[in-house]
Amino acid sequence: MTWARSATAAVAAAFALLAASPPAPGVARVDVPPPPISAPEAIVLEASTGDVAYALDADRSRPIASTTKLMTALLTLRRARLDETFTAAPYDPTPAESRINLGAGEQLTVRDLLRGLLLASANDAAATLAQGVAGSESAFVRAMNREARRLGLRGTRFANPIGLDDPGNYSTARDLATLAIAVRRSAFARATMDLPRATLRTGARVRRIVNRNVLVRRVPWVDGVKTGHTSGAGYVLVGSARRRGVNVVSVVLGEPSENARFGDSLALLRWGLRRYRRVEPVVRGRALGRADVRYSGGTTVALAAARSSARVVRRGRRVTIARRLPRELEGPLPAGRRVGTVLVRVGRRVVDRVPVVTVEPVPAPSRVERIKEVVVRPWAIAAIAGFTLVAASLLVALSRRRRRTPA
Repeated sequence: MTWARSATAAVAAAFALLAASPPAPGVARVDVPPPPISAPEAIVLEASTGDVAYALDADRSRPIASTTKLMTALLTLRRARLDETFTAAPYDPTPAESRINLGAGEQLTVRDLLRGLLLASANDAAATLAQGVAGSESAFVRAMNREARRLGLRGTRFANPIGLDDPGNYSTARDLATLAIAVRRSAFARATMDLPRATLRTGARVRRIVNRNVLVRRVPWVDGVKTGHTSGAGYVLVGSARRRGVNVVSVVLGEPSENARFGDSLALLRWGLRRYRRVEPVVRGRALGRADVRYSGGTTVALAAARSSARVVRRGRRVTIARRLPRELEGPLPAGRRVGTVLVRVGRRVVDRVPVVTVEPVPAPSRVERIKEVVVRPWAIAAIAGFTLVAASLLVALSRRRRRTPA
């Protein structure tokens, strides 16, 4: 493809140094400012929590080029089966457009069309998916805008499923990050976006395509998401990277060159990964304490978390747990019965509530054990002592009365 040949040594040099090694593990400084970039709008956020690490005019709407295809992919994944077959839609591209050169009447699976859409950014694949899913492009665009409202993308509007420049086709850096996270909930989408290349075997001929996202092809810890470029939008890139359980998403809009979008995206992703760490304050099955078993004569039972609790937090944020456990349990109770809760806090905010369960069954007490328990309880001892004292007093009084009484 002509675009692949244009990814010259100048582009590689822009990020070769940054990509030479992954973000270093261990404790990183939390006060390091974000790297300087040339994009007028950008954002970096942590995917699992939505925590925004950096935003630059992230709510300003502007043209977004082929990152529009993220919504095309999302609707297709929700409304079509991957093994379903669509017939190529009539499409008349300009010479500069990205496409996989679908022939009239050619039939491909949704799986292959999505690969062509996400990797090669094929406009003819987008048109075919729109027609196959909704029956017409106009119906598909209406569905795109309904889905945008459902996702809360307030700065977004779609006019076509491709991303061609149109006054009615725009979004924001924040909205695109949200949209990318929604698409990446699909295992197929995640796997596809992380492919350096793919082979499309359905249709009239075998097609071999290459991922337009140079970062995915050259940087092991970058795993997505979508490129875009038109004269109106400039160079656009929605990026994703994962390291040690941390996943960050970046967006740069309106970049002046291909070189700039790749270099800025890589720098932001690298910086974002260093801002976060994954912690697991609660581990499933790990003992959290013990509770006395009532009527057992001193037996105790172990209590443990019913599930693990893992969370990604900014470095420097304190993660704590608070146990709410019973001191005593009365059987019979099965193993795995919920009897308490562990609160997970980041700072002062509770972010998770984990059930605490019994590790083993709590036996029912026998009648003898119940009697023993009653006998040795403090109130029972006090009652017996009081009764004994009263009885003794009565006996003493009766004995004295008998001695005073004449025979």
